[in-house]
Amino acid sequence: MNRPFTLLTWNVNGIRARLDDVLSFLAEKSPDVACLQETKCEDKVFPRVPFAELGYTVHIHGAKGYAGVATLSKVKPTEVVLGFRGGDADSACRILNTEIDGLRLYNLYVPNGTALGTEAFTYKLAWLARLKAELAEHCSPAAPVILCGDFNIAPDERDVVDPRALVGSTHFSPEEHAALRELLAFGLQDCFRKHDDRPGQYTWWDYRRADFDRNRGMRIDHVYASAPLYARCESVVHDKTPRGWDAPSDHIPVIASFGGP
Repeated sequence: MNRPFTLLTWNVNGIRARLDDVLSFLAEKSPDVACLQETKCEDKVFPRVPFAELGYTVHIHGAKGYAGVATLSKVKPTEVVLGFRGGDADSACRILNTEIDGLRLYNLYVPNGTALGTEAFTYKLAWLARLKAELAEHCSPAAPVILCGDFNIAPDERDVVDPRALVGSTHFSPEEHAALRELLAFGLQDCFRKHDDRPGQYTWWDYRRADFDRNRGMRIDHVYASAPLYARCESVVHDKTPRGWDAPSDHIPVIASFGGP
């Protein structure tokens, strides 16, 4: 985009269950683009109208009860790609790739991985490698590119409570860290860490054990940008307000602001 803009990414953990919360938040913050993950909603029943009434063009890639992504933009995209560009279709709706006013935007819900040594974990690593290959073939790190969403990976020790307690667990394994580094080696940087080096700045907390109140979470929701946009990133905010509402998502929205070129 050749102008200042704001980008929101939020794993809503069921769009129909939290529609009022999402609409209220978008009405207040009015981001130019909103990327939602884990919508858990078939395309034919996705609540398009209330988002359109807020001024958004709505693009969705979902299925009943699991995964699903939606990209809402105030400028109509010039290209929309559902899933990977080539090869076999993914087993779940995890990627919504749009071009919006010159910005290449990947809205991602990265596989969870379940447990080390499982087929689900192998799938997660292969999925990330496949995404990197797609970027290398179809994008340039010199162009404005953003990858955002729920990555299900905490990048380093600042992003978890106790690294030792996570040995042998997903989201913080050496294999996942290596896969993420390989993906980012395309030419992407962590917009949040441009502005905030502090530990304990999480975006997800388990519903159980009062983890939110104790701030025992993980930072797994990210905005990664290519050099032209990383230079323009002016702030990244983890907004905890919705987590205090009734029946919230276990993730909070992340809002990145970018200045003009």
